[in-house]
Amino acid sequence: MTKQSHCPGPDSRRSFLELGGLSVLGLGMSDFLRLQAQAEELGDKLPDTSVIFVWLPGGPPHMETYDMKPNAPAEYRGEFNPIPTNVSGIDVCELLPRHAQIADKFTLIRSIHHKFADHGGGHKRLMTGRVPATPTGTVNDAPAVTSIIKKMLEDGRSEMPVCVAEVDASRANIDTFAMGPAWLGPSTTPFIVGGNPGDKGFKVQNIGVRKEMESRLDDRLAMLRGVDQFRRDVDRSGAMRAMDDFNRQAVDMLMSDKVRDAFDLSKEPPALRDRYGWNAYGQRAILGRRLVEAGVRFITMVWEHPGTTMPKYGTYNWDSHAVNAHIFKDCQWRIPYYDQALATLIEDLYDRGLDKRVLLVATGEFGRTPRITVRRGTQTGVEQPGRDHWPQAMSVLVSGGGMRTGQVIGATNSKGEHPVERILTPNDLWASVYRYLGINHKHTLHDLQGRPMQILPFGEPIEEIMPVA
Repeated sequence: MTKQSHCPGPDSRRSFLELGGLSVLGLGMSDFLRLQAQAEELGDKLPDTSVIFVWLPGGPPHMETYDMKPNAPAEYRGEFNPIPTNVSGIDVCELLPRHAQIADKFTLIRSIHHKFADHGGGHKRLMTGRVPATPTGTVNDAPAVTSIIKKMLEDGRSEMPVCVAEVDASRANIDTFAMGPAWLGPSTTPFIVGGNPGDKGFKVQNIGVRKEMESRLDDRLAMLRGVDQFRRDVDRSGAMRAMDDFNRQAVDMLMSDKVRDAFDLSKEPPALRDRYGWNAYGQRAILGRRLVEAGVRFITMVWEHPGTTMPKYGTYNWDSHAVNAHIFKDCQWRIPYYDQALATLIEDLYDRGLDKRVLLVATGEFGRTPRITVRRGTQTGVEQPGRDHWPQAMSVLVSGGGMRTGQVIGATNSKGEHPVERILTPNDLWASVYRYLGINHKHTLHDLQGRPMQILPFGEPIEEIMPVA
């Protein structure tokens, strides 16, 4: 997976107000905040629910985390041992001691699988809920789940964005993780926050206007309305009037104390930030919790590099091929950060009573090969163990959402190769997420040619993780 840089946006000379490289003239921020003309009929009143999606690109090893096979042959089982949790019958890897203390607050799904072994195909398969047209590349031919959610839930009444994605600064291109909107258009893409929120000087671009600028902004908006009034009067399509609404919401977001405060981690007690961990995983987690509290409906937290010094035997994300990393040493470095951040986030959601209205999902695009391979490492220059891509089996953790937790759904065979019980696909997971958000996953949208497209072409909610009445 190659790093991609973020487009800096339009030339600042063409904007009357430059704030982080975006303009209130309908460029960048206005595209992001573009309102839908009217939400499709959804039936019942939408629930006040949110989703935190922890995305682990590269593919975490299911047999070093949530689906260990201690009785498998040595070339399969790996170096680590399972440990019991506080729920009888549920074991996790010894590198997850914090998970072991709170297994009663999450559910493990061990039987989700698909057929796309390339990162690009795997990302598209996971992020869209559709079988992609091509097995490689991360440019979507169907809208990402985030675009569907924004399309269905945005109503223009809240200054908070519907969907937010937290990513590394160098990974802020919308296509890096197949989060593109395809035929739904760029107005449905999530608001992207690049960088490590724990870094000194970290700043979220495109939110907040200094108080002394507000009157100048009001004056310039009034001038803009006067200059463009004739164009709006003769505009038969209504596009210019719609742009007024888009710009209004952009300005509302820029001037909103609520938005500014939601992104301000300095308001969190240092002791709590310590609990999460001063790394990219931990600080993205605490920011994500703040955002769902403030009204964001879907927050994607991309956990690739923890943001600490990477050892020579490690790799950037979870892509633990033998040529990339010594998988067991990489796990010993990476997984403790993951364990601390995710366990603390789950505890924090429960402590605040958010477990009923916030569903947490943690997964990558696939698992890793059950059989260990040995290759010469690119960085180390020595023979070392690793695991390759394996979409035939993967593990997913879910928590909160008002569900019955402390359970395991599905199972793989004795070598962790493929599911043998409660066989599921990514679509079943997304059908569950859509239902939790009050979206009918069988609802029909229309592409640019006017063809009807069901939100999910197949899949049904996983009843075991649906909210308990």
